[in-house]
Amino acid sequence: MEQAAQPNQAVLSETGKRQKQNVGYWRKYGVFYLMMAPALIVLLVNNYLPMIGSIIAFKNVNYQTGIFNSPWVGWDNFSYLFSTTDAWNITRNTIIYNVVFITLNLIIGVSLALMFNSMRSRKLAKFHQTMMFLPYFLSWVIITYLVYGFLNPEIGLLNKTILPWFGSDTMIDWYTDPKYWPFILPIVNTWKGIGYYAVFYLAAIIGIDKEYYEAATIDGASKWRQIWSITVPLIRPVIIVLTMLQIGRIFYSDFGLFYQVTRNAGSLYDTTLVIDTYVYQGLVVTGDFGMSSAAGLYQAVVGFVLVFVSNLIIRRISREDALF
Repeated sequence: MEQAAQPNQAVLSETGKRQKQNVGYWRKYGVFYLMMAPALIVLLVNNYLPMIGSIIAFKNVNYQTGIFNSPWVGWDNFSYLFSTTDAWNITRNTIIYNVVFITLNLIIGVSLALMFNSMRSRKLAKFHQTMMFLPYFLSWVIITYLVYGFLNPEIGLLNKTILPWFGSDTMIDWYTDPKYWPFILPIVNTWKGIGYYAVFYLAAIIGIDKEYYEAATIDGASKWRQIWSITVPLIRPVIIVLTMLQIGRIFYSDFGLFYQVTRNAGSLYDTTLVIDTYVYQGLVVTGDFGMSSAAGLYQAVVGFVLVFVSNLIIRRISREDALF
């Protein structure tokens, strides 16, 4: 009997130790979980609970019976989305524009951050940073009118002032000729958002230990050599994170840019129609919530897959720089 009781006492002792460890753990870290709770609740309510609505993509919504009692239609909403003649055009436009945006944000953002960091006058550098960051806070409605002030066919700054400076008397109707918009949209998008990315890269550059540069200067390294051998490698994790976040939304488009800046001109659809604006127009015209939800689910799934694949490729190249 005594031998049988010994294992039970050992189990009870081990259980008591674990309970004490748990109590100690929650006493030590409980305050941090309490601080995280509000943000986690907001994340749950705003980001995860709405995922239940994804079932709309597989249903023919009937407002009388409700979403959950509406009949299932399987993949019909997805097949309708991709059976239209515009499917290839909107997918192509969405991907190509976002690839161009990501490339410009990376190259120009890093370049501006390097220039700001190299400026000798800190006050002048902060002034330039503020001026570059200011357009990010402007709404697309304001930017739409600013762009219209340049591109108005009759009184726009380009047709009235800039083009005549170069000896051109041709009045271009910018809102009816789609061939110019693959250049206009990247310029507008970069002008508005580049300050946002430049600030991230600048913060990463400022965090680099100055001793690296001092040692490189002693060894006779030029400024360009210091940039390519010290700055760029050390901010590479930030570059990878920001790029992957953009890759995750490569099937999404900035609705304000493609719908408002272009003034939703039908003659420009060949080069300006993307998935988001196409779905919005389909929703307004037909009221088909199933197709709209299918498009949103398609964008989310593809974005997740792209982030996962991109991270897998980065892990193959450099495990330390991968997100997970």
